[in-house]
Amino acid sequence: MSPRAEAFAVALDDGARHVTFAELDDEASGLADRLRAEGTRVVATLMDNSPAWVVADLAAARAAVVHVPLPVFFAPGQIDHALRAAGVDTVLTVPPLAARWPAGAASDLAVAGQPLSIVRLRAAAPPMSAGTAKITFTSGTTGAPKGVCLDADAMRRVAEGLVEAMAPLDIRRHLCALPFAVLLENIAGVMAPLLRGATCITPPLQQLGLSGSSGFDAARFHACALAQQPHSIILLPQMLRAWSGYLQQSGQRAPDSLKLVAVGGAAVGVKLLQDARALGIPAFEGYGLSEGASVQTLNLPGHDRPGTAGRALPHARLRIAPDGEVEVAGSLFLGYLGDTATPPPQWWPTGDLGRIDTDGYLHISGRKKHLLITAFGRNVSPEWVETALRGENAIAQAVVFGDAQPALCAVLWPVRPDAPDAQLQAAVDAANATLPDYARIQRWVRGRANFDAASGMATANGRPQRATILQLHADALDIAAAP
Repeated sequence: MSPRAEAFAVALDDGARHVTFAELDDEASGLADRLRAEGTRVVATLMDNSPAWVVADLAAARAAVVHVPLPVFFAPGQIDHALRAAGVDTVLTVPPLAARWPAGAASDLAVAGQPLSIVRLRAAAPPMSAGTAKITFTSGTTGAPKGVCLDADAMRRVAEGLVEAMAPLDIRRHLCALPFAVLLENIAGVMAPLLRGATCITPPLQQLGLSGSSGFDAARFHACALAQQPHSIILLPQMLRAWSGYLQQSGQRAPDSLKLVAVGGAAVGVKLLQDARALGIPAFEGYGLSEGASVQTLNLPGHDRPGTAGRALPHARLRIAPDGEVEVAGSLFLGYLGDTATPPPQWWPTGDLGRIDTDGYLHISGRKKHLLITAFGRNVSPEWVETALRGENAIAQAVVFGDAQPALCAVLWPVRPDAPDAQLQAAVDAANATLPDYARIQRWVRGRANFDAASGMATANGRPQRATILQLHADALDIAAAP
């Protein structure tokens, strides 16, 4: 394609408007000029997925301004914490949300045809690693987001690695199904497709059936996928599970246009992958972390081993420490926000346990800090057992306990709240049949509330709050909660 043709190719499509690469370039340049004129050092975006968000991300890079993407599902306290910690002096948001800062100097502007407000805040510059281009905040296990400082080179290496690895698939249309403030979609769903010259389909998340941090309407999502006919999508495991369940119940199949549905964020499990593929969803598991600027490994068509996290992408290097911890190098972060005295080592310890087989595929067994040691001295990763349990159609969520206990137990949340105990027991029996005796569930109880941020039993991005869950169910499980 000639440079002129590339300029007029569609970069962004939100369902109502097409933005060409030339228009995207002009919009980013204009917003970069505005940020410079405002004297912005650190800009936070707080908005839904849209072409305007992509423009803001590119504009911050051009203006050499630090970008702090904030998920709209963050609680007000989390947002305030992130703004203070990062020293944000400018917030780019939609007018209704700008009212959160009545003392800030606000002015209106339009970006990619969308009305926005730019709010100026008083802020002190915090300790920050030199070269920081973006700060991504994880939701954390305590509710207080932790800032990960990334430079432009690390993010570019990941995007280039994805483009190189996925070149044989010829991806031309990517449907953005995760919030742009989530680093996985930011890098793999926006930066990489645009670098490839592909179109990013960027509808508001509500059109995709997403609400808050964990609400997902699979029927609405499927309708959007059918209408847009994408080549690729990135999903979280729970989204893949819900979509597969909807297709199975409704007798439908995924769009034939799909070439790759990358799944990450948590363990997927072989059974879920098999069920999805049988319904026309080309699901492939990957692995990454914010400290490595997102994706490190990925299964791909022709290079696929279900049950693993795939092989290292071109930008990534992996090794296993003597204690079994996975370490990565190649696209590391600069350090944590507020800690410039402790740069990351050359090889970053991920906190995940795993192994690399002779063909280079990464097998993740669980989190190092979650390792259970039973009363019989057997080491068990709870994530391993939880993945087996969630692989059964009746179980939506499972959290396993058993440290210093003679046998493992679990708290289960069913797919259907009215599911009878016999159905859940059958699901546990089926999962147990795939596990060795020391890793089988001997006792289980139903969850007393949904595993989500509202109940306090999960973080905003869906990770279980194990201590809270244990404390709430210790009496039913007949085990002691940690003091």
